[in-house]
Amino acid sequence: MVPHPAGGPGMTRPIAFFVHHQGRGHANRTMALVEAFSRTRPVSVLTAGPHLFEGFSRDIELITLPNMIGAGVPTERLYAEPTPPALHCVPLGLKEMRGTMRAIIDHLDARDVGLFVVDVSSEIALLSRIASVPAVQIRMHGDRSDTGHIASYESSVGMLAPFDESLEQDDYPAHLRAKTFYSGGLCTTRDPVSTREAARRKLGLDPTRETIVVLTGGGGAGTPYAPLTVGARALPDADWLVLGPTLKEGHETDFSNLRELGWVSNVTDYLAAADIVVASAGDNTVTEIARVGRPLVIAPEWRYFNEQIRKAEAIAAVGAAVHAQRWPGDLAGWQGLMEEARRLDPARIAPLYRKDAAQRAATWLESLTDELWGEGQQPLAATG
Repeated sequence: MVPHPAGGPGMTRPIAFFVHHQGRGHANRTMALVEAFSRTRPVSVLTAGPHLFEGFSRDIELITLPNMIGAGVPTERLYAEPTPPALHCVPLGLKEMRGTMRAIIDHLDARDVGLFVVDVSSEIALLSRIASVPAVQIRMHGDRSDTGHIASYESSVGMLAPFDESLEQDDYPAHLRAKTFYSGGLCTTRDPVSTREAARRKLGLDPTRETIVVLTGGGGAGTPYAPLTVGARALPDADWLVLGPTLKEGHETDFSNLRELGWVSNVTDYLAAADIVVASAGDNTVTEIARVGRPLVIAPEWRYFNEQIRKAEAIAAVGAAVHAQRWPGDLAGWQGLMEEARRLDPARIAPLYRKDAAQRAATWLESLTDELWGEGQQPLAATG
């Protein structure tokens, strides 16, 4: 069989995205990339969370996928079938899974997609390769040397790491590192950054008291609240402001210097007002803090493949944060942790944010697509 390059002179190949709907980070990153694309580039997004793209100004085709999370396996016998090492989560007998895979294949075929950006799923990256569509995977930290991850990485034409190359893990194979593009710290927040003094005036905060801001994203259950009450007791001369959801056990004792603010629209103002930030290790969370340049204590949340733990280790290794390997349960533990944070040099975290990261990544994706489908090349015989 001798394939012929698709398209013709002047054709701009479509780029499609698969976007996981857990939390908001995957969708926000996709929107940042798509906004930086050429306006002539056709773009589609396939996701089980179309609501995440409500109000997005860029013209995209939005494909709603079935939500496979929590779908029931129809029989105990199907449920008992083991998952092979090359895959991570592919239970048998799910109509929702067949519907998802069918919708993806049909869309890639109907739109003659030039590049499929997968954020994130090893199985869907493998599906793209089986369907003969070039895929790029979004890289995330973690213990991902298993057969499934390596197979999907090797099946992709490239990987996009939305972080600084200094944060790369030592155990990431060299041959995969060679096909990875490091955009620098990609932050999807665009709010202006004020000085500490101006931010405190705007928020009505005491200009003289130490302010500790606790921040978590929307991908997990929330920040454990009980440890924060111990922290507030350990540092009574500091104001503790908690942004985002919290996880309570029911026996917490509140203190007057600890305030829960929930979801706020002006996170950047609170980060700018902070002396110290305590946060999870989500990609966008870390780059938001780096953008403002505040001393950071990272308390990683549980994630598959130790994603946040490995990211916290990488950030601490370059001197950009203190890695809290556990939540302190005593006064001295919190006091020691905060003293470590006060000794941090904020200049070490600032380079983990790069203002042009989204544009760099978008340019790489478009250039890679054009290179893969370059005009004027001779047809090559398929093998195998």
